[in-house]
Amino acid sequence: MRTETVVTVVIGDVALIVLVSWLLGAAARRIGQPAVIGQIAAGIALGPTLLGRLPGNLTDHLFPQEVLPFLTVLSQVAIVLFMFVAGYEIDPRQLRRGGRAAATVALFGLLVPAGLSAGTVQLLPGLYEAVDPQHSGGRSFLLFMAVAASVTALPVLVAIVRERGLAGTSAGTVATAAAGFMDVAAWLVLAAALVGTGHAPGPPWAVTLLLLAVFVAGLFLVVRPVLGWWLRRSRALLANQVTIALALALGSAWVTASLGLHPVFGGLLAGLAMPRRDGVPDADVLRPMEQSAGLLLPLFFVTTGLSFNIGSLDGDSGLLLALIVAVATVGKLVPAYTAARLSRLDPHGSALVAALVNTRGLTELIVLNVALESGVIGPELFTVLVLMALITTFMTGPLLSLIGRPGTPEPGVKSSSLTTSQRKLTIE
Repeated sequence: MRTETVVTVVIGDVALIVLVSWLLGAAARRIGQPAVIGQIAAGIALGPTLLGRLPGNLTDHLFPQEVLPFLTVLSQVAIVLFMFVAGYEIDPRQLRRGGRAAATVALFGLLVPAGLSAGTVQLLPGLYEAVDPQHSGGRSFLLFMAVAASVTALPVLVAIVRERGLAGTSAGTVATAAAGFMDVAAWLVLAAALVGTGHAPGPPWAVTLLLLAVFVAGLFLVVRPVLGWWLRRSRALLANQVTIALALALGSAWVTASLGLHPVFGGLLAGLAMPRRDGVPDADVLRPMEQSAGLLLPLFFVTTGLSFNIGSLDGDSGLLLALIVAVATVGKLVPAYTAARLSRLDPHGSALVAALVNTRGLTELIVLNVALESGVIGPELFTVLVLMALITTFMTGPLLSLIGRPGTPEPGVKSSSLTTSQRKLTIE
């Protein structure tokens, strides 16, 4: 395929993807679901699960192999920007505000589903081998399955907290802070799972850990203070912050990718390291980065959908899906509710916290794509886990409706306590 033809096809694909994702995202919002549900559905619809089954295999015609690398690069840039935003929005003050209750919920909500998932891998190895015989077993697979069951999608959770009127309540504050703790911990465990897998070029795992530690130390002890000083020198320089943030995100992603990890880790680290104004994310930086990520994220959902084929599932896959959904759901809801009650939240607030932290959404999809690209899991298990992410995210809205309206705001916590998180995120 000639370069001019590739450019033409890529431009047409981008137009189609953006339009279909917008339509299905809007439809999802109409039925009370996050837009991410509709966007994921758009990616699946354009892939082999639906469009590929029509006469003429339209998926192959619309997305020929020659253009996939270009769409993948754009989707990876979107994910790096999204992870930058996720890291930049993690407010240390919000984590502290959640206090002991948030820490307890995070501990229970992370360790219990992770332990249950790892336990099923050890106790039922035959079921995992039947679905993914080439990848099941081993340290990386075990750690990944623990992470896959314990992820909570902080950005989607924040959007639901805002839309359901939970901002500033005890439940909303605790759930948001707990999700922040769990997100950071889950990404650290996933990074450990990928180190030394040999699926990506890089130095030996011991050297990788050392270089990663040096990079993180330099990022937080050198780059962050220098950037903070530079951006405070003159108010005229504030216009350059978006450029600096973009360079920091992509440069950090390049470093982690060069170390044999995934670019998303660099994006997250860059967001955590980016200097804030008076301790909170600067809206002049956050908004353009969110919008840029939001425009490109539909490409990520389509590249995900092209790897997702529900027609490849069989009886063993269905059984494994039921098991994973049960472990992921019960492993989140029961421990989170128990932890909230132990932290002296009332039963209603505890139920809201449990339902909120069971949301997985886009964060889960990113985790799954990282594992698929790194060779930790295969396409069939990837399909099973994508379905799990869809099911657990879809059930959040009905669960919250079943639990009922939120309570009164937490004493001393104003609705402004979620300053940056309450804004409407188009990427969710």
